[in-house]
Amino acid sequence: MTPGRTRRPGRGVSMADVARLAGVSSQTVSRVSTGHPGVVESTRLQVLTAMQQLGYRPNSAARALKRGEFRTLGVILFTLATTGNSRTVEAIAGYAAKEGYAITLIPVAVPTQDGVLGAFSRLGELAVDGIIVIMEVHLLDAANLNLPPGVQVVVVDSDAGDRYPVVDTDQADGARQAVRHLLELGHETVWHVTGPAESFASERRTQAWRRTLLEAGRAVPPVQRGDWSAESGYRAGLTLAAEPACTAVFAANDQMALGLLRAFHERGRTVPQDVSIVGFDDIPDAGSFIPPLTTVHQDFAEVGRRCVQGLLRQIRNEPEGPGTVLVPTRLVLRASTAPPHRA
Repeated sequence: MTPGRTRRPGRGVSMADVARLAGVSSQTVSRVSTGHPGVVESTRLQVLTAMQQLGYRPNSAARALKRGEFRTLGVILFTLATTGNSRTVEAIAGYAAKEGYAITLIPVAVPTQDGVLGAFSRLGELAVDGIIVIMEVHLLDAANLNLPPGVQVVVVDSDAGDRYPVVDTDQADGARQAVRHLLELGHETVWHVTGPAESFASERRTQAWRRTLLEAGRAVPPVQRGDWSAESGYRAGLTLAAEPACTAVFAANDQMALGLLRAFHERGRTVPQDVSIVGFDDIPDAGSFIPPLTTVHQDFAEVGRRCVQGLLRQIRNEPEGPGTVLVPTRLVLRASTAPPHRA
């Protein structure tokens, strides 16, 4: 192709077209498109000008196939609506970018084995180097889910047993910290608003709440079931506000704790004078609740970093770390907890 001529309709611009227009070899065009340092600056500009004139875009997929890598990580998840999932994905994207990787999200509409396997198939078509599975439901029980063989996988927030590397927040220890804090303040027992029954995180927090009370020799009140939303916390709060013996509540997340605050306020029970409340997550707005919320801090940034780190270790055939990584939590003390009011 000579300068000034246009390419024939229906034919994509090739590297050879760019080479002819720029007056260089195809190998030089390849070096420029991949950012190879061994190209004279004047030649590089000449090639880039030719690319622009012809509308040439380097075929990154073809180069990836040749190298055997795509520099892309897939992320499979059920929802971005929950705080944990959205902040974990944000962290994964950030740390992947630092390593020179992009991410591709594949949501699974229905939490079934077929749904997850279908997501794996779609990611295979999109060409990714490895996959992070964010599933907070019982589907990922090691006995129930069989992921495709030969796929590099890290699983987040599930009980994947020893079959797949797992990264998770130390849910149980976070719940223990919350309950012990309330007991140490002098409350006789701690009531609990739990998350959805199918959630592993919710289940682990509930189990730790119950176990901590039993170890302390305290009564275990009936659980109030929520769904992570502030509205479900509000409904649970209306029930608990009618319980005179309820002086302390551990909510399985901060949004439900927000609903509790509203319910107790409407029923004339002051927080923390009449009822103390502890949440879980430490969302950015937790310190702006009225009163500011005592809560368990989850390090979502560290969870995301460990996910990317673990997956890249597999991709690079480096020595594997521990099968399960638990990221520590910490209790953040604010104004929503206090010793019980004594009449």
